[in-house]
Amino acid sequence: MESMLNKLKSTVTKVTADVTSAVMGNPVTREFDVGRHIASGGNGLAWKIFNGTKKSTKQEVAVFVFDKKLIDKYQKFEKDQIIDSLKRGVQQLTRLRHPRLLTVQHPLEESRDCLAFCTEPVFASLANVLGNWENLPSPVSPDIKDYKLYDVETKYGLLQVSEGLSFLHSSVKMVHGNVTPENIILNKSGAWKIMGFDFCVSSTNPSEQEPKFPCKEWDPNLPSLCLPNPEYLAPEYILSVSCEAASDMYSLGTVIYAVFNKGKPIFEVNKQDIYKSFSRQLDQLSRLGSSSLTNIPEEVREHVKLLLNVTPTVRPDADQMTKIPFFDDVGAVTLQYFDTLFQRDNLQKSQFFKGLPKVLPKLPKRVIVQRILPCLTSEFVNPDMVPFVLPNVLLIAEECTKEEYVRLILPELGPVFKQQEPIQILLIFLQKMDLLLTKTPPDEIKNSVLPMVYRALEAPSIQIQELCLNIIPTFANLIDYPSMKNALIPRIKNACLQTSSLAVRVNSLVCLGKILEYLDKWFVLDDILPFLQQIPSKEPAVLMGILGIYKCTFTHKKLGITKEQLAGKVLPHLIPLSIENNLNLNQFSSFISVIKEMLSRLESEHKTKLEQLHIMQEQQKSLDIGNQMNTSEETKVTNVGNQQIDKVFNSIGADLLTGGESENKEDGLQNKHKRTSLTLEEKQKLAKEQEQAQKLKSQQPLKPQVHTPVAPVKQTKDLTDTLMDNMSSLTNLSVSTPKLSASSTFTSVPSMGVGMMFSTPIDNTKRNLTNGLNANMGFQTSGFNMPVNTNQNFFSSPSTPGVNKMALGAPPTLPNFNALSVPPVGAKQTQHRPTDMSALNNLFGPQKPKVSMNQLSQQKPNQWLNQFAPPQGSPGVGSSVMGTQMNMIGQSTFGMQGNPFFNPQNFAQPPTTMTSSSSASNDLKDLFG
Repeated sequence: MESMLNKLKSTVTKVTADVTSAVMGNPVTREFDVGRHIASGGNGLAWKIFNGTKKSTKQEVAVFVFDKKLIDKYQKFEKDQIIDSLKRGVQQLTRLRHPRLLTVQHPLEESRDCLAFCTEPVFASLANVLGNWENLPSPVSPDIKDYKLYDVETKYGLLQVSEGLSFLHSSVKMVHGNVTPENIILNKSGAWKIMGFDFCVSSTNPSEQEPKFPCKEWDPNLPSLCLPNPEYLAPEYILSVSCEAASDMYSLGTVIYAVFNKGKPIFEVNKQDIYKSFSRQLDQLSRLGSSSLTNIPEEVREHVKLLLNVTPTVRPDADQMTKIPFFDDVGAVTLQYFDTLFQRDNLQKSQFFKGLPKVLPKLPKRVIVQRILPCLTSEFVNPDMVPFVLPNVLLIAEECTKEEYVRLILPELGPVFKQQEPIQILLIFLQKMDLLLTKTPPDEIKNSVLPMVYRALEAPSIQIQELCLNIIPTFANLIDYPSMKNALIPRIKNACLQTSSLAVRVNSLVCLGKILEYLDKWFVLDDILPFLQQIPSKEPAVLMGILGIYKCTFTHKKLGITKEQLAGKVLPHLIPLSIENNLNLNQFSSFISVIKEMLSRLESEHKTKLEQLHIMQEQQKSLDIGNQMNTSEETKVTNVGNQQIDKVFNSIGADLLTGGESENKEDGLQNKHKRTSLTLEEKQKLAKEQEQAQKLKSQQPLKPQVHTPVAPVKQTKDLTDTLMDNMSSLTNLSVSTPKLSASSTFTSVPSMGVGMMFSTPIDNTKRNLTNGLNANMGFQTSGFNMPVNTNQNFFSSPSTPGVNKMALGAPPTLPNFNALSVPPVGAKQTQHRPTDMSALNNLFGPQKPKVSMNQLSQQKPNQWLNQFAPPQGSPGVGSSVMGTQMNMIGQSTFGMQGNPFFNPQNFAQPPTTMTSSSSASNDLKDLFG
């Protein structure tokens, strides 16, 4: 990459140095900027051709520079001869003005280092195009290296040279004397121009019909730049030292031969022995056959043979050559007509431009762009010709690339976009709008093209408005959305509302309907549909146009109409229109069909919405019920937890009293469930518990090491220690002995405590001092068939007649027992209704107010048992376990195992009577040994 940059830098530096050294100090540089070296031309290709521009007008020119360093090898007088010859040729060219001669823009200027003059813009010399690259910059430009002449270019170029020679011979009475490819220049447009008048010869008698041209004898000692090119020189110049107009025609024949043979002349000439060479050439020309001219087209081959004839009088003159059939090619004639276009009137021009579209496809693109397009665009200054020229320019634009269009055509179209007269200009642009929008840059579209469309919509001519409305849908996809939304659509709406022409109104609706697909949904719903309700006319065509827009919007996948729009705006507008009297049967059917489709979709969409809402509401209700059930279950679980805690401690006391088994408690629960009806929530809960139990049963047995009952053992241990400590403290209590009734009663106790009252008649004679218990003693058991330890005051002192009350605290670990207290004699025992502490009630049973043993004996067994049954739904598992454990603790501590007094069968039913105190004493004796 660096090497390439260095090479480029060296090349630019070299070119700049060449230009600077060649032109520096020359007066031409005062008015012209010299650019790049592009070609070479003139005799011996001695002139370097540069691009250039005029400083004042920025007009493009070609700068011809002759560097005097080329002749440093010559002697001073030779240098002077060369300079004089070059000056003579340029001065002669400057005096002559003709379309076929190279036009000089600035005369020759001489400085110490160079000669320079300026001409019209030039591409290259014919010699450069044919492959002679002498005195060209290195490397050769690809534009010249790859340049190929088309047939039409060759034909018309040779025709132009013939016309130039005809002008010189007929009008100027001059012989060019050196017609060669080096002296034929191709200008920027591709036209062939003659230059190099260094050896021209003017007639000595211009007023006479037969001009005479003096000729100088060939001097081989002169420098080559002071002599014409002998390879293109007529034989008579050398052999007879004569020249005439026919001598230039011979040179034209050799040029034609060279053009069709890649620049090679027909004869090679030895400049050292030129006379001998021309003598041999003369013999060859006399025997010249068609085989030597095989590369020349057949239609011009005979004419070339005539041009190369040894006899000058046989050669055709220049005017005759311009009329040969070879130059009647349609392309050559077209190009020739363009060259003479300034001589034609408007009628002739219009006829020619009308037929030009048929000819343009037959011409090469380069010829069209270089030769025809500049001529066409030059006619834009004539407004009357624009409608005839514009279609051809746009046809050429279709074949151009976007870059060529922007560079060559668009700048010329700018002023035409703004012309409003004649009206055909607008029509032509509208018909080619797709081309303009495709190749014109976005900025130019906004600034030039779309404003022209807007003017067409606002034009007073109805025909222009109709055409514009018909054409807009064809290029709507090429218009950017903001321009369409903010500028185009409002003008179409205004055209529809403000026009008095039914055709314009209908075409406006049709145009809107066709471009709906390029608009977004909400713009259509918010802007287009409300506009339809503003249209005042009720003609059938207008109504059908309105219906068409509604239908297109309704059925289009991208657009669509919401059900709110359908119900609120569309249907209320369409239904009244459907019954307009102007509509025929088919039109009415179309309205009804669209209305039915809209109603059907409205029904289906809204029905679907309502169904979805209904489903959502049902789901919400189910969720609300589920939340309520969860809340009730949480409350129930809390209550059940409290109940289970109560049952644990009730079971402790019950086991101490009854020692019953858990199976009997479960039987009692089942009986209680049978007696009480369950609520729906309780049934659901039971069902869930059954499912959970079933799942637990179906699970694999758990490993013992995973489920170690650590916590229950610790809890049982703590409970036993606490119970032992509190019960052992009963032996040290001193209780006052109130005067009690003869029968044993039970006082009611709070739900969180345990109360036991053992009341016996005070009989000191029958008192058993050994065990501290009254002989006449009653035992009340719970409703469970469990062994119960009924002797609760055997730790008391002998003087203690009985225990009135014993209360246990609520904490689950039973940390202590409340001190025993004896109510005063005659104190009224308050009856409390126990709370829902089924677990503790299950343990000790609800206590009733004091009743006598007689009353107790009169109750039925089942009725008495039911008073102590646990509440329905209270689990008896925890009570049973804790009761069983405490029963085991009691038996093991006090040595009661094996005693018949604790047989559960003896306490299956509560005793109704007590026979005597002696039987109780005997039983106690058996108990304590």
